[in-house]
Amino acid sequence: MAASRPTRSTIRFVDEYCQYFEAIFPEVRSYEAFKFLHLGMISEIKRKSLPAIARAVGLDNHQNLHPDLE
Repeated sequence: MAASRPTRSTIRFVDEYCQYFEAIFPEVRSYEAFKFLHLGMISEIKRKSLPAIARAVGLDNHQNLHPDLE
């Protein structure tokens, strides 16, 4: 099994808060989406839609923020 990569950091407050929930996420990718959603919710964007949050946090595609429903 490959070693997981470290998560991308955001702002310190969001990183510290989300760190308490890191153990419940099976993948780094889903944990990063969790952090980006929190970052988007506290941002000053007018509409808190997934495409707007993705643009605000620097993602190319808002699909990365959708939860994996397997």
